[in-house]
Amino acid sequence: MNGYPRFFDNGHYIGHDEPSVRFISNRPGSGNNVTFTERLPMDPKAMPTTGHPGHDVVHWFELSVAPWFGMTMCDPQSFPQTRCTPNSDGNAPHGSFPGGGGAFMEMQFYPPGFAPRVDSISCDNTHYCAALTIDSLEGNNAGHLNFNCLEPVNFAFIQRNGKPAGPPSPQLSNLATITPNKQTLLMNPGDVVRTHMWDASIGGGQHAFKVQISDLTTGQSGFIVASAANGFMNTNFFNCNGTPFNFQPLFNTARPQNSIEWSVLLSGILNQFEIGHFVPCSRVTGKVTLGIAPGVTDTTFLNCHGAYEAAGPPDPTPGGQEPSDGVCYKKGDTHGSLNAPPNLVTGCVDDLTQNGDLDFDGTDYYPDFPNSLKPGPFPSPFLQQQPTTAGARYSGIQFETDAPASEINTCVPQNPQGCAVPPPGGPGHFYPYYTLAKVGGNCVWEFGHMSNGNTFGRDAQYANLVEHGFFKGQLDLASAVLPNPKRC
Repeated sequence: MNGYPRFFDNGHYIGHDEPSVRFISNRPGSGNNVTFTERLPMDPKAMPTTGHPGHDVVHWFELSVAPWFGMTMCDPQSFPQTRCTPNSDGNAPHGSFPGGGGAFMEMQFYPPGFAPRVDSISCDNTHYCAALTIDSLEGNNAGHLNFNCLEPVNFAFIQRNGKPAGPPSPQLSNLATITPNKQTLLMNPGDVVRTHMWDASIGGGQHAFKVQISDLTTGQSGFIVASAANGFMNTNFFNCNGTPFNFQPLFNTARPQNSIEWSVLLSGILNQFEIGHFVPCSRVTGKVTLGIAPGVTDTTFLNCHGAYEAAGPPDPTPGGQEPSDGVCYKKGDTHGSLNAPPNLVTGCVDDLTQNGDLDFDGTDYYPDFPNSLKPGPFPSPFLQQQPTTAGARYSGIQFETDAPASEINTCVPQNPQGCAVPPPGGPGHFYPYYTLAKVGGNCVWEFGHMSNGNTFGRDAQYANLVEHGFFKGQLDLASAVLPNPKRC
C-alpha cells in the first residue's frame, strides 16, 4: 500500500497513526538522557456511552491506547544491518552512509478501563501501567526484508523490583511477559509521575538503556533495564534467532538529522499519542475464538454495529483494506480464563487483526478529546512539563503525524492533496493537536482539543507533506523545526 508494507508481528499490527512532538537539541547527552514529568489525566465519573459520536462520554482508553515517549536505540542487527556505536552522532545517515543499525524505543503508558493487556488495552479498570518496548527491523539497505521476523519487539512492564514479568525477547516471550503481576508499577489517574530514560552503568564496565518511573504522588517507583541479563535480545536478520543484548541509545544529541531511516516517524526524543485504534459499538457480531497462548483462548467478535460504524463508510472499505473491526468485546466481558476486570464499554480494538481504523470512524477522530482541565463528558488532558536533559530544556520542537500512512484511499505520492488532517472522508471531521499552556505555574504540553494556550495553529501543526525513510513513498505531515517557546 502506497509503495511500502504495513507491518505485522506475531499477528499484531505494527505502525499506527502517531501524532507527535519531537524535541530538538544540540546539547551533549540530549539524545540519550531525558526526563519527562507529567500529571496523568482523570476520566469522567460517568461510564462511556456509544450513541452520539462527538457527544458521547469518552474515556482515555478510547482516545489513545498507548501514549508514549520515544528514543532511538543502537542495534547492529536492525536496518540497515550496519555497525553502530552507542551514544554517537556518527550513526546519523549522511551521504551514501545509511546510518548505524537502529531500533525504536517506545516508553508506553496504558490507560485503564479495557483490560486485559494481552489482547486489549489496559492493565485494569482503575490504574495506569507502563511498559518499555523496543522495535527493530529485519531488513537491509539493499531492500531485502525477512518477513518471518520483520519487526521483532522486546517488551517489558515497568516493575517495582526491576524484574520483567516474563521473558521480554520476541523469541522467548510468553503469556507472563504481557500479564501484569504483583510487582508491576500501577499509577492512579491524577498522579504526578516522572520518567527518566538514560544509558545506565550496569557493572563490569557495561551499560544498558534504563527507564525509571517515579510516582511523585504515591512515592512508589519502578524501573527496567534493557539488558541481556534481563532477557533482552536482538534478532538475526537471516534466521530470526535471538542473541542476548544490551540495548543502548544510538545518538548523543537530539539534533534534527539524528533519525533512523526506517521508522515511519522522524525518530529521536518524542512525545506521542497513538490513535486510530478504538471504535465503540452498540452491539458486536461475528464471534470467533482467539488463541492467546498454548491452552489459553479468548472469545472475541469481528464486527461492530452502532452509531460510529453507521457514520462512516461500510466495512469492508473499498478495496477490502478494512475487512473487519476486530478484535471486539462486549461491555462487561471478563475474558474467560484471563480473569480481566469487566470492560467498561462495548467496543473494538483496531490493532490486533487488521490494519487499524482506516475509515477513521472511531472516537479518536471526533472532537471527543480533552477540552477542559477538568473531566466532563471527556477526560482531562495529560499535563506534560517540558522535558529536560541534565536539567536543561530542549531548544527546538517539530510536530509530525504519520496519518497519511493510513489514508490509503486518498493519499499517494501522485495525489498529495489527499494527504491531510482531518482525514478526507472521516465522519468526525476532527484531528487532535498539541497545546502549550501554563497550568499550576508550569508550562505543560496538552494533547487533544485544548484552547487554553498556544495551539500552534491547531491542525496547521502538521502543515508540510514530507517523504522520508527506507520505504520510498512513506508520506508524513510535519512542521518545520521550530523554536521551543521559553514562555507559555
